[in-house]
Amino acid sequence: MDKNVGAMDKRVRTAIGAVMGTVSLATLVGAAPLPAIASPILGVVALVMLGTAATGTCGLYSLLGVDTCSVSPDETR
Repeated sequence: MDKNVGAMDKRVRTAIGAVMGTVSLATLVGAAPLPAIASPILGVVALVMLGTAATGTCGLYSLLGVDTCSVSPDETR
């Protein structure tokens, strides 16, 4: 699978993943006033965001034809 997540997109995904993970853990220990079901949902979202940032590929982007990676097509990714 070709990389389709650019540098700025990776930074945003990393930040969102970190915040979601922190809120998930805070909900799990009772420090955040959210329903208990929010913790695993936020945890999964955090893992997906961090995973796509780390690999540089996003399945949803592939399905929609979106590419935020700034590498030209003739260069290797």
